[in-house]
Amino acid sequence: MSRSRWGLVVVSVFCLGVVSGGGLLAQVLIRQQAPTDRAVDILDAEIVATIAQMDAENRPTVRFVEGGRFNINIRRIKNAETALRHPTTNDVYVVREGSGTLVTGGVMVDQDGQTVDGDRAASIRGGEERTISAGDLVFIPAGVPHGIKDTDGITWFNIRFD
Repeated sequence: MSRSRWGLVVVSVFCLGVVSGGGLLAQVLIRQQAPTDRAVDILDAEIVATIAQMDAENRPTVRFVEGGRFNINIRRIKNAETALRHPTTNDVYVVREGSGTLVTGGVMVDQDGQTVDGDRAASIRGGEERTISAGDLVFIPAGVPHGIKDTDGITWFNIRFD
């Protein structure tokens, strides 16, 4: 797909998300749909340019490839994110730069410490905490609460699949 057609896909998907009220699509820039007949190369120069674009637009996520039951993203946050859990989606994190405290497992709770029975929460109580940094790789199974806290900035590739 040519660069100009990439832009068309990105704008179309973005508009579809906004018009349909699809909050996630409205927030995640999607670069391309996963092809079934060829490999996709994402070169370092494109990754560097994408990170600069993310900073300029204050965008935490760009989806390089959308495949329906899988996707490949780059995530970049400058401070803590909320806790989340994906009922059917596994995550693989490959940290590119920075560091933070990853919390997995435990119980998801609201800002008052009350248990949350949902897929997003203010934080995690009783989870396993560890520092992750550039070069680290983490697998998070579907259904496991997770979130990053205590960071001044971290960028990671997030490969997700059902």
